[in-house]
Amino acid sequence: MRAKQINNTPINQIMLILIILLICILIFKNLLYYLPGFLGAITLYILFRSSYFSLTEGRKWNKSLTSVMYILISIVFIVLPIWAIVDYLAPQLSTFLTNTDRMVDQFNLVKEYMKDKPLLKDIDMSDEALLAFVQRLTRYIPNIVNSVVEVVINVVVTLFVLYFMQVHGKAMEKAIERAIPFSVRSKNEIWNEVNLMVRSNALGIPILGICQGLVAMLGYWIFGVENFVLLGVLTGVASIVPVLGTMTIYVPVTIMVLASGETASGIGLAIYCFFLVGGIDNILRFTILKTLGNVPPMITVFGVLLGLNMFGMLGLIFGPLILSSVGVLIKVYSNEFGRQSIDVFTQEKEE
Repeated sequence: MRAKQINNTPINQIMLILIILLICILIFKNLLYYLPGFLGAITLYILFRSSYFSLTEGRKWNKSLTSVMYILISIVFIVLPIWAIVDYLAPQLSTFLTNTDRMVDQFNLVKEYMKDKPLLKDIDMSDEALLAFVQRLTRYIPNIVNSVVEVVINVVVTLFVLYFMQVHGKAMEKAIERAIPFSVRSKNEIWNEVNLMVRSNALGIPILGICQGLVAMLGYWIFGVENFVLLGVLTGVASIVPVLGTMTIYVPVTIMVLASGETASGIGLAIYCFFLVGGIDNILRFTILKTLGNVPPMITVFGVLLGLNMFGMLGLIFGPLILSSVGVLIKVYSNEFGRQSIDVFTQEKEE
């Protein structure tokens, strides 16, 4: 009697999947340095996708020339402004951190002001705390300088990959669609979620930061704060900080104004920042940002925390995407293997 032969098909499938996963892990590990470049290219591709295909397929523009046009637009409106901000901030922060006498004087004023104030007096304002704070700040400056080369390389990678993604966009999308082993409904839900999160964060976060930075800069100028341009830029950048946001800048600035003896200006600045700088966040979220995508605040907050640890600045976009993908995958599982899909399969079989 012959022994029953084992069906090799499931084993072959598992082996093939494991080989694919191992190769993907190997590729990912060795190209990790260029990951920000690839993520940047994906972001720009999604942002430009609709208009690019409208020009190349609707108006029959040349694909290569149209892609070059979008690359130039990216350089002019994204790369150069970011570079200008970094180029402005780096020397300003270096000057601020090296001017230790001025820093100590400001620190002593604030410490004297806070020592008998409710809540504020419980904050550690010792010399050791100041030294530790300055050391933490100065530790990041060499990292910023050393990462300039990495940033330039990843910008080049972003634009290079974007060109080929756009020129071969339709073929790439069809290949990805064939590779995803889900129903059309599940594929659409995945794409809609990716599109929503990328657009809402890639456009919404900069819009929010620019508006809050400009409003804060105006307030600092009105109430006579020194270096109001630098502080306005820092306030805009701080808008990406989860939960606290712009408060990480305007609260210390307000305390320093109060500590310097300008009580009226300090109170005015506090009211201005609380209602205008903080309030514009809510106004934008219910107007401009709502049209880009109504993303739950919890996903945005914890997604940013997750993304910053994983991808750096691009984590602002892909952190919330990874977090929201859990809910999408649950929907996909329900579509593919849930009770509804079983009922549909049974109904089709009976017919």
